[in-house]
Amino acid sequence: MKTTKLFSLAAITLAASFFANAQTTLIIDSWRSDDKVWNEKIIPAFNKHYPSIKVEYRSPPDLDASKWNGDMEKRFEQGKAGDLIACRPFDGSQALFNRGLLKEVTEMEGMENFPSFALSPWQTDSGAQTFCLPMASVIHGFFYNKSIFKEIGVNEPVTNADFYWALEKAKRAGYLPLAMGTKDKWEAATMGFQNIGPTHWKGEDGRDALLTGKERMDSQAYRKTFRELAKWSSYMGEDFDQRGYNDSIEAFANGKAAIYPAGSWDIGTFAGKVDMGVFPPPIEKKGDACYFSDHTDLGMGIYSKSTNQEAAELFLKWMTTAEFAELLTNEISGFFSLSNHFFDVKNPIAQEMMSWRDRCDSTIRNSAQVLSRGEPNLELEIWETSASVMSGQLSPSKAASQLQNGLESWYLPQKNSDKLDANTPCNCSPLL
Repeated sequence: MKTTKLFSLAAITLAASFFANAQTTLIIDSWRSDDKVWNEKIIPAFNKHYPSIKVEYRSPPDLDASKWNGDMEKRFEQGKAGDLIACRPFDGSQALFNRGLLKEVTEMEGMENFPSFALSPWQTDSGAQTFCLPMASVIHGFFYNKSIFKEIGVNEPVTNADFYWALEKAKRAGYLPLAMGTKDKWEAATMGFQNIGPTHWKGEDGRDALLTGKERMDSQAYRKTFRELAKWSSYMGEDFDQRGYNDSIEAFANGKAAIYPAGSWDIGTFAGKVDMGVFPPPIEKKGDACYFSDHTDLGMGIYSKSTNQEAAELFLKWMTTAEFAELLTNEISGFFSLSNHFFDVKNPIAQEMMSWRDRCDSTIRNSAQVLSRGEPNLELEIWETSASVMSGQLSPSKAASQLQNGLESWYLPQKNSDKLDANTPCNCSPLL
């Protein structure tokens, strides 16, 4: 197992003595409600090295992550944001850096422990400046109830035919085949569109083609993605348009649903509640290449107006170590460290999802980089169109056309996409 030396004893002693005379309090602002793990595991581990730095983890007070951006804007305006701020990937955090709200950490000690693909979501377009520390990625796939599968006599789906056969048999047996709803539109987009879509647009190749204008969102790959989502509605039960994310979780946790379209962040949600397995997005036929979303999701940055920047940087440096990487991955199951450190992953579902990296091609959500900078915002458009297709309010072809029309209205490579072919050099200017 690869291990990494923490900071030298002299450095720790010097830092500890610096803060010995007066207690310093750091506040971490995050949209994730992982208070228990941070307070009971991560912060105490840090305090073994820096006992004089008190750390408080501040998550959304009502556990509603959708309000976090608005809450943070108020804190920025009032100068009351935390010393350390959780960073979403690419455009959202880059906008904060461009506004001068995040401190540059390009040359910070420990950044060499992260590969270039992990750093890129928190770098400027040129790659010259880094503004957040990479923390973790999340993986998309499908959880299933092993007891239900055994009862109805089906195995883990490999192909689309296997997948729909499992759904059909669960439906006939009186179970909710697919625990998903469209009330919270992000659920349809994130665990639906971005889950199965990479199989159709061929992962990173397709995402890159979209960025360069050599692939359009009204192409066959995106129409096929929406057609699959439209099929799901037959297996989502009654009144699924009124079912929210937490309702879907409850249905699966209570043993009422056979399959849960999942993000790895929900591994811990079902711990001790469901005897579950996991499978990657189904392929068309056996032998086809497989693709899945391994999304660079979570980073951490220093608030540029923090009055405790030296202590905040000490905490961020500690987050570059193997000690933190192992704590994060094993204590918050389903969040996979983006560092180069090697360690054992304990949770079997997390192990299985990580193993997909050895046999499938991975990609990130195609709306994350550049393509949600303009208006209409592609991420929000995918929310709307995915939910509308599943609810039968929008046809797959019209949904794909809506995404294309919105994107080409402001994004230059897509505006010129009908003039390109595979051999045409791309003018990849990001905005009109």
